[in-house]
Amino acid sequence: MELPKAYNPADYEDKIYKKWEDEGLFNPDAVIKKGGHLARLGPSTRSSMPLGVTKTRGAFSIVLPPPNVTGTLHLGHAAMLAIEDLMIRYKRMNGFDSVWIPGTDHASIATQNVVEKKLWREKKLSRHDLGRPKFLKEVEKFVEQSKDTIHHQLRKMGSSLDWSREAYTLDETRSKAVRKVFKMMYDDGLIYRGDRVVNWCPRCSSTLADDELVYKEVDAKMYTFKYDESFPFAIATTRP
Repeated sequence: MELPKAYNPADYEDKIYKKWEDEGLFNPDAVIKKGGHLARLGPSTRSSMPLGVTKTRGAFSIVLPPPNVTGTLHLGHAAMLAIEDLMIRYKRMNGFDSVWIPGTDHASIATQNVVEKKLWREKKLSRHDLGRPKFLKEVEKFVEQSKDTIHHQLRKMGSSLDWSREAYTLDETRSKAVRKVFKMMYDDGLIYRGDRVVNWCPRCSSTLADDELVYKEVDAKMYTFKYDESFPFAIATTRP
């Protein structure tokens, strides 16, 4: 046969990844068809185990740091995926019940901001025009589209993720878990409500993280004071 002059990934890689997925090779609990019989892909039957390994050496799991649904994966994600894929494949081939759990992150105010801009650009509508239920539907639509792109990229990287365990930080299971833990911490006196200086967006009417701010230099007064006559240091600030 005549070999092509250059390797074309599109001719092979999608088929290979689909075969991996269909046979459940990334799911330690999967049931697959082997030799005409259904067999659990467990400690002694996993095809990726080296010769001589007959029982599991324990469990090993890692969680994919969930990429934000506001965009696509970049070179930093690719480096992380390569390292984590190496880790999970190494453990899997050494006889561990190994699982790499995928997921995506709702990205909070960043996603809201992207969807609001999209709504205004395409329909000249604000989130207030739509109301909360309809706006959340628009967010869900955007998230699903973005997740599809991210899933495609993860598969293109050959990431051996167990897709049956995929999570989304705003799905019902995760949301319920967060509410439950916050309630438990509140009941135990570990967290409480209080007045705090926060980053506030007057347009979004929401708090912002430090890395979501756009800084602007302004002229201001510097206040210097001491807490007490016996306190040895003077404190200087523009926000007393």
